[in-house]
Amino acid sequence: MSLKALLTRMIVSSFSLLACQQTPQVQARQPVTAAQSVSTQSTQTTSTGQAVSGGTLSGHFRLHAQLNSKHLKYARDVLVWLPPGYEQQSAKRYKVLYMHDGNNLFDRRSSFGGSEWQVDEHAGQLISQGVIEPVIIVGVYNSPGRMEEYTWYPMELDGQQAGGQAAAYGRFLVEELKPLIDKQYRTLSDRANTAVMGSSLGGLVSFYLGLQYPQVFSQIGMMSPSIWWKDRAVINDVPKLSQSLKVWVDMGTREGQNPEAMLNDAKNFAAALEKRGFQHHRNLAFHIENGATHSEQAWADRIERPLRFFYTPTR
Repeated sequence: MSLKALLTRMIVSSFSLLACQQTPQVQARQPVTAAQSVSTQSTQTTSTGQAVSGGTLSGHFRLHAQLNSKHLKYARDVLVWLPPGYEQQSAKRYKVLYMHDGNNLFDRRSSFGGSEWQVDEHAGQLISQGVIEPVIIVGVYNSPGRMEEYTWYPMELDGQQAGGQAAAYGRFLVEELKPLIDKQYRTLSDRANTAVMGSSLGGLVSFYLGLQYPQVFSQIGMMSPSIWWKDRAVINDVPKLSQSLKVWVDMGTREGQNPEAMLNDAKNFAAALEKRGFQHHRNLAFHIENGATHSEQAWADRIERPLRFFYTPTR
């Protein structure tokens, strides 16, 4: 593949909803343009995708460019981060964490506002220090249909119906992407070793995936989840959530236009999980981050917390 072709595929043509408002006023995240992108160094083509480096990528990556789905309207890139030692330990198999908004996780060139989560740097350091178990991280890029794909209840926004296609997105992840990842990488493919995580609407759809596919995912991470969507309908779904799941929930104290309401929503959601039977320090963690906003930088600042909750080695 030529460098020009690879660059074209790496460009993010996606409008990401900044779902931090308590009222249905939304801002569209603009797509990254070619002028904003930085050259990606192509190293080799393998059966596990295109090896890529450069920019602010840290570690070993494989790019699966513009994957199509029979369930979704838009193709999207999927960027796979391989943990330290993956290339050397050829017999070892690994846990897998699927993360939404993959364009914001690893590289400033593709991230919203030029700020990334630094998931690769944080995870790499924690693994190298033995603080967490090694894990493959699959960053699934968002698309122009992000709002639709990340919600399962439609609602009216600015006089128009929006959302409600999470079932199709879930089928893409479970029926198409996960089999591809399990085939091309040395994964531990069972539910006990498979997790999903995201922020904002990505946190919301992580709940949905745990709700609909408890046989596939054992851990769900909800960073700054958009609980307000559809009159907080997610809280009403908590009684249907499998208690076999392990759930991370967090919220900052300065999120959105109405931070107090956002925080109260998160507290009420955590209380519903407690009523369902989830127990803190066992299969539930609810964290409040003082002063944190609804932003990539805020999630970068605390991404280590859910990684530790999910992957601290058992003694």
